[in-house]
Parts: sequence; C-alpha cells; structure tokens
Amino acid sequence: MPEPIKRHQALQPLSREHHHGLLLSWKINEGFRRKINPSRIEKYTNWFWENHLQAHFEFEEQFIFPILGVENQSVSQALRDHSRLRQLFSSPDKTGQRLALIAEALVAHIRFEERILFKEIEQVASEKQLKGIENTHSINVLEEWHDEFWVKEKEIK
Repeated sequence: MPEPIKRHQALQPLSREHHHGLLLSWKINEGFRRKINPSRIEKYTNWFWENHLQAHFEFEEQFIFPILGVENQSVSQALRDHSRLRQLFSSPDKTGQRLALIAEALVAHIRFEERILFKEIEQVASEKQLKGIENTHSINVLEEWHDEFWVKEKEIK
C-alpha cells in the first residue's frame, strides 16, 4: 500500500474534498453492486455535484490552477478532466452506464490531481500563494443525504 501523501496545509482541505469525491465513486459502484435502482444513485450523484463538486472545480480553476498557468500541461489535463466531468454530470442520459463513467472518470481525475498536479503546485507556489488559498478556501463537504443506498439495510439506524 502506498505511503499517504503529505500535503501542504493550504491544500489539505482540497485533498479532503478529493476523498469525498472518491467516496462518491465508491457509493456509485456500491449501489451497482447492491443492485440499487439507478434513479436512486442518480439523485444522490446529482445532489453531490450541485452541492460539492461544482464549487470544488470552480475553486480549483480560480485559485489553484493559475499558480501554474493554463499553458501548463498538468493544468490543461485537469481542465480537460473538469470539462469531461461537467459533460457527464449534465448529460440528460439517465442510464447506469453514465453513472459508471462518472465514477471511473472522477477517480482517475482525483488520482491525477493528488499524485501529479498538486505536487507540481507545491513545488512552485510561493508561501503567499499558499496562504491565499488557505484564507480563501471555505468549501466544506457535509453529508446531508437521507437515502444511504450504499449502506446495508441492517446498518441503517
């Protein structure tokens, strides 16, 4: 098992949000494994997008990516990933296949940001830039969802 990545304090909240994004992908896959009606998974996925991921993407694009600049190859990749995920989340397609694509694309994107992009940012960001991120970031992931389809029935209280 790989050693956990130590992040600069300013990026740790974003990494925690990434953890919740990975949990979204796990929940989608767990819903499939449990043969949950895709419409239930869809409702949660849409809620998570509207209440968490959209704001996370916007924050990264406004405050994180400019540190390296849009011409940076890793930033270009992250922007392409964001665009692809926005398309998937906004697609009128209501099939389980779309949800599976979201789960897969989100995991790949988060792994890329954590393993590559954030490392690059930590190498070039000034303390002033990192402090600015820390002072500006206020996104919190709160689980307020009532239909926990990913939990075994007897585990639900």
